[in-house]
Amino acid sequence: MTRVFGDPVDVWVRDGRPVRFDWRGRPYTVRRVLEHWVTTRDWWREQQPEAEEGPREFWRVEATPGREVGVYELRHDERRGSWTLSRRWD
Repeated sequence: MTRVFGDPVDVWVRDGRPVRFDWRGRPYTVRRVLEHWVTTRDWWREQQPEAEEGPREFWRVEATPGREVGVYELRHDERRGSWTLSRRWD
């Protein structure tokens, strides 16, 4: 089951890859990157090209705040320099 969030997160990057993120005051260590992709626009905004955002980078990672391991999707908005937790899988 997946849950959609959109919560801002602080992310630490090493060699261009996320290695840690803080979500809701709790640190998560990235164990491995499962997927990585970049989008250049939001396909659902094709009717409103003026609302187009810059590139967004997505990282699906396996991470842990302790012993429990989960899968999380991090989104990096390159234009704003911000990170968001997009999804979490249970």
